[in-house]
Amino acid sequence: MPEAATLATATRDGAPGARTVSIKRVDQDGLAFGTTLDGRKAAELATNPRAALTFWWEALGRQVRVEGRVVQAAREEAELLWSERGRSNRLATLVSRQGEVLADRRELERAYDRADSEQGDDPPCPTNWGAYRIVPETIEFWHEDRRRLIVRERHTRGADGRWLTELLQP
Repeated sequence: MPEAATLATATRDGAPGARTVSIKRVDQDGLAFGTTLDGRKAAELATNPRAALTFWWEALGRQVRVEGRVVQAAREEAELLWSERGRSNRLATLVSRQGEVLADRRELERAYDRADSEQGDDPPCPTNWGAYRIVPETIEFWHEDRRRLIVRERHTRGADGRWLTELLQP
């Protein structure tokens, strides 16, 4: 899954949290992912709208780090990302209360089975589903060479919108 990245967020007082997300869009407006709007990551982004992403591709010896501010995307983008998800992913999202304590796994499985039989082929996007965009301020490309002399190239966006590129020591 080349689109999988670790998303690091923090609470208002700086307590960190990290989890894997799937980046679904990369364009001039940033990097987009979808999520429920009532889970921990959304709460952290609401109080501290800054985040970091790390992509790690071990087989290639490559890493990309992105840091920046986070904005909630328009509802239309959230609905588009929702429509691109597989049906089973959509059903799981509809029945899950992300991050809440689960007393009985069978209860969740029964809820999924009910949704599977009741929903049509195209389950609608719920109101608690949204999309976020990380607007990069810093992007660092990292790759190994055969001697383990890591190549690090950092790009930092200036106040004028132009990018400064620097090579960093391994």
